[in-house]
Amino acid sequence: MQTPSPARLLRLPSVLGRVPFSKSETYRRIKAGTFPAPVRLGLRSVAWLESDIEQYIQKLAQESAK
Repeated sequence: MQTPSPARLLRLPSVLGRVPFSKSETYRRIKAGTFPAPVRLGLRSVAWLESDIEQYIQKLAQESAK
């Protein structure tokens, strides 16, 4: 039986390294509801679930293949 891998959190620089747009465009897409929202870690700290970012990238790939 395979144990599930733990959820990983990505900070903004790691997210920006995986998606093809800028920081401001990322936040525009979050506001528009077209990009995964971050998880709040503290008063001034957020991160994204790696699985959410991977799903988003897969969605972009599927849409571009159409």
